[in-house]
Amino acid sequence: MLTIEKARMHLEQMGLAQAATALDGRLESAAQRKLPYADCLVELLEIEATARRERYLRTRTRLAHLPYCRTLEQFDFHFQPGIDERQIQELASLSFIADAANVLFLGPPGVGKTHLAVALGLRAIEHGQGVYFARAHDLLEDLRCAQAEHRLERRMRVYLAPRLLIIDEFGVWPYDRVAATALFALISARYERGSVILTSNKSFAEWGEVLGDPVIAAAILDRLLHHSHVVNIRGESYRLREKRRAGLFGTSPSAAVESVSSPTGERR
Repeated sequence: MLTIEKARMHLEQMGLAQAATALDGRLESAAQRKLPYADCLVELLEIEATARRERYLRTRTRLAHLPYCRTLEQFDFHFQPGIDERQIQELASLSFIADAANVLFLGPPGVGKTHLAVALGLRAIEHGQGVYFARAHDLLEDLRCAQAEHRLERRMRVYLAPRLLIIDEFGVWPYDRVAATALFALISARYERGSVILTSNKSFAEWGEVLGDPVIAAAILDRLLHHSHVVNIRGESYRLREKRRAGLFGTSPSAAVESVSSPTGERR
């Protein structure tokens, strides 16, 4: 028993806390299975390695500010048949990050854009890549405040450091020229240096209106699209499908809006 206590003490001193905790159980199991000492040692090290990797992933996921944890395996491709699953699986190889290319998910609300962005972010974290997630409105407000306080360059480093930056819900709110300029500076600084995943419910033709400056919008798109993968999602909202199944919606929300009034103002 004294030898086991010494072994546990050495494990703890070396920072192998999980292995130290599992020592008694592993030794007892090894004795029952008549397992060689070398194999028992391998099992202990595997327990420690697994625990360390789990801690690493939890920490990196927390630092990435992901809104939730959802994987590609949890995505219902059958519900969105318009998505090319092979294209998504190719993106999951993360070759786009190696190429410093961008991914743009376009489509109406609720079709899974953020889910796919988060899933790719999680896959990148699992492969040791730095990831940071931000809602477009929060990001631009942050940069606007930093610029007003003359600390834009320092704050910009937060968004330049990760290999993958996820900008979610671009186009939900309109932005002024100051915010548009800040976004241009960020996209330009990341151009061919780091990847961006951007989700938006606006077509590229509408970006000039969203940013309040068609010239800046064109310059941003020029850099985003030069090395990019564009995924257009046209389908129903995940969030409303259960309501629709219950008969609360007879048509899709967009169709319901169109049915309220015609261009002439007549109901139809």
